[in-house]
Amino acid sequence: MDKRIPVVVIKELSETDKILTALINYGIDCAEITFRTACAKEAIEYACKKYPQMTIGAGTVINAEQCEQAIKAGAKFIVSPGLSASVAQVCKEQGVPYYPGCVTPTEIMQALELGITVVKFFPANVYGGLKAMKALSAPFPQIKFIPTGGVDKNNIDEFLAWDKIFAVGGSSFVKEALEQ
Repeated sequence: MDKRIPVVVIKELSETDKILTALINYGIDCAEITFRTACAKEAIEYACKKYPQMTIGAGTVINAEQCEQAIKAGAKFIVSPGLSASVAQVCKEQGVPYYPGCVTPTEIMQALELGITVVKFFPANVYGGLKAMKALSAPFPQIKFIPTGGVDKNNIDEFLAWDKIFAVGGSSFVKEALEQ
């Protein structure tokens, strides 16, 4: 999987081809399709069938029901803005990676108790960015981060240079791909 995870909001199913084709042409082979819209489940299912060369995941998954729908639609990974034990349980049972949003030591400890070692750090630009993640990595050396929020072409190299970065996420990658 690419180290860039574009956060994709599909408002209408007809947008899926345009966005995913632009991402592929931009050199990105994955997409986190958010569960914020009425057609999210259908968009994930369509993307998984039409773009098998891409790793399609579901984002903004906030409960077990959404998680089950996303996995049934074909999502290969699940991302949440926060940590949900019920989502973690569904993902564990289904063997699907889960990347919960964790920005405090308490949240990271809860993730570790659930067997999770890769967390989304969101919104990265609000919670201290790279400096905060480096401070958190001292007591939690086993954790890798996916900073999302405020990551773009101007600072991506700085994030990717650190070995505790699993990947970087953001909607800016979609914008950049569509502008090419």
